[in-house]
Amino acid sequence: MQMAPPDPGVMSRRDQIVAELAKVLPADAVISDTFETLAYECDGLSAYRCPPLAVVLPHDTAQVAAVMATCHRLGVPVVPRGSGTSLSGGALPTADSVILGTARLNGVLETDYDNRFIRVQTGITNLAVTGAVEGDGFFYAPDPSSQLACAIAGNIAMNSGGAHCLKYGVTTNNLLGVTLVLADGEVVEIGGPAPDAPGLDLLGVICGSEGQLGVVTEATLRILPKPEGARPVMIGFDSAEVAGHCVADIIRSGVLPVAIEYMDRPCIEVVENFAHAGYPLCEALLIVEVEGSDAEIADQLDRITAIAERLNPVEMRVSESAGESALIWKGRKSAFGAMGQINDYMCLDGTVPVSALPATLKRIAELSAEHGLKVANVFHAGDGNMHPLILFDANTPGDLERAEAFGFDILRACVDAGGCLTGEHGVGIEKRDLMTYQFSAEDLEAQMQVKDVFDPAWKLNPTKVFPLDLSAARRAAHD
Repeated sequence: MQMAPPDPGVMSRRDQIVAELAKVLPADAVISDTFETLAYECDGLSAYRCPPLAVVLPHDTAQVAAVMATCHRLGVPVVPRGSGTSLSGGALPTADSVILGTARLNGVLETDYDNRFIRVQTGITNLAVTGAVEGDGFFYAPDPSSQLACAIAGNIAMNSGGAHCLKYGVTTNNLLGVTLVLADGEVVEIGGPAPDAPGLDLLGVICGSEGQLGVVTEATLRILPKPEGARPVMIGFDSAEVAGHCVADIIRSGVLPVAIEYMDRPCIEVVENFAHAGYPLCEALLIVEVEGSDAEIADQLDRITAIAERLNPVEMRVSESAGESALIWKGRKSAFGAMGQINDYMCLDGTVPVSALPATLKRIAELSAEHGLKVANVFHAGDGNMHPLILFDANTPGDLERAEAFGFDILRACVDAGGCLTGEHGVGIEKRDLMTYQFSAEDLEAQMQVKDVFDPAWKLNPTKVFPLDLSAARRAAHD
């Protein structure tokens, strides 16, 4: 992956830039020591690393605005960072950039159960949002596998989803409003507690914009009453294609589970060894969860198991207790971490129509043989959001490049199947060179013109999303 060269004009003014930032922030909010900045040299896509010029950790919107105004005046690039769990390099710094971390923006500002919203600072973790309201019978629906660590700031930047997005949608479906600090330090409010804000849907532009348009410091999120109950069923099949057909048949039937998750044998074996969740050792495992009253749950499970029975599953087991349900989900939520214990891996997130799952899984297996690298599949099958994990050895010369080439071919296959490059991880640096595969020159120009409006100098999260030659030309035109 090509890395953009730093701006020598910015690098030569490092001491001045740090001194100016120290004027607008508390002493403990500016990190410039070379060794201390190493903690911010990468995110979850750890194959690529670059220490930043400096790191700032503001406490509130006013401090964020002061940082942005200072960097704007000095012509310094800014890379917003939530918890650093991005799997696409979305928070990877450049050597001439200031990392703006949201970790200290972690407060709950307002909770309104009558109108079903919570307003938070965006450094708060995803799981902590539900933790703030679950005692009163509410929850926040989006639930990425990294929800224990990932920040709402990053969820908004990448429009993250999670296992339960099939029924409840992804971040954009649960985001009501934001406080946004623009590139020059101006603070604007977009959306709000009302179900629908007047005017243009600027909130839809901000959610998923990968920190390219501004820094979201506060967010108003939709919270929902907890369901009466929920139960998962595990369904094992002797082939990935049959499991894919089962997913399509469930969706086609009109039943709407809260989640349909998929794991193949390589993933099942590793996760079972790690979590001891009682998973059947088969070629493909579906975890299908439904919720509602006891009668609703029973009816939905009856319909789902009848659909599965027609496809001759090798095993089918309905959870019989809350403890068993928790264990089933512990295994699924632990999948990425468990795989990381045995191998380096690259995790993708291309999406395909549900009907294309069987053919896409078959194509991934073919590509695995062609590239000579193993792959484990674990993903949100209900909405076709795939997460193939390409296994490689970072210490073997050439393995990373082979994994990248394999990943590119998988993502091209997703686009060819009628899907897209990313479902919830974002483009970051990982997929920017594939943007021309999905989008025409006119499409990309329209997207870049939106960035021109919010960030004319192209200083926010540089070198991400768009191919380097296009973004470099944009910056050069401004300079």
